[in-house]
Amino acid sequence: MKELRLAGVIRESIVDGPGIRMTVFTQGCPHHCDGCHNPNTHDFDGGYISHPENILTAIDQNPLLRGVTFSGGEPFMQAGALADLAVEIHKRNLDIITYSGFTFEQLTESFDKFPERKRLLEQTDYLIDGKFIKELRSLNLQFRGSSNQRIIDVKATLTSGQIVEKVF
Repeated sequence: MKELRLAGVIRESIVDGPGIRMTVFTQGCPHHCDGCHNPNTHDFDGGYISHPENILTAIDQNPLLRGVTFSGGEPFMQAGALADLAVEIHKRNLDIITYSGFTFEQLTESFDKFPERKRLLEQTDYLIDGKFIKELRSLNLQFRGSSNQRIIDVKATLTSGQIVEKVF
């Protein structure tokens, strides 16, 4: 598997999706959202290089995990490597949540230019999409920072051809 540039990994989180999750923070983000809670992840040359096998080893050591969350930075900037990792995570019967500043529609429109984004989206169970907008910030939203962001059931959306939102 191709190596990743990461900002960090949280081995157990309860704020990045339902249940106990491992959260993988990718390094590099083109969005630069005002009020971003991870501005240290914006620099594409920052962070550190990690091998996906290290993440899988850590996952295998924790039987309490329900899933893995890809956050950022912008995960879709490393879509190929994360898609490969997601395949291995799914083999462990864990779900994948991916946060993205891109909307679902922007991602699907970019497939011709960036086919690896399609692979990652297809390996994502739930997508939390859209840029963080400081003026729409709310502490009452489940797993989201601003009200424009959606929790999308990716498989149901791809099957139906219409956005299917999820509430946990």
